[in-house]
Amino acid sequence: VQLQASGGGLAQAGGSLRLSCAASGRTLTNTLSNYGMGWFRQAPGKEREFVAAISRSSGRTTYADSVKGRFTISRTNAENTVHLRMNSLNAEDTAVYYCAAARSNWAIVPGERPVEYAYWGQGTQVTVSS
Repeated sequence: VQLQASGGGLAQAGGSLRLSCAASGRTLTNTLSNYGMGWFRQAPGKEREFVAAISRSSGRTTYADSVKGRFTISRTNAENTVHLRMNSLNAEDTAVYYCAAARSNWAIVPGERPVEYAYWGQGTQVTVSS
């Protein structure tokens, strides 16, 4: 699966951004409805950390405590895209954000460990100014 993340940029503290993740080409392998999806982020000098994940069915989601109540992960299988809506941004949200795809059953949310994800996008930079 070739994933392309977009939507990053510069935001002020308290502002919002919406990230998108799309799969290039519409083959069976690149059909995102076949995968549980997740978002991770990596700040300079820090390890990659889990942000949010969503099941193939969209019925279940999980979030890191640091973003719970501020971020929303969603997916539109018909459009082969996954989104991350980020509200109430703060400086600690500054990082490169990656979308990732995990082989999973229909109603199962992928886990929080990067090793559970088989495919990764190239990342999109989010910078929050205070």
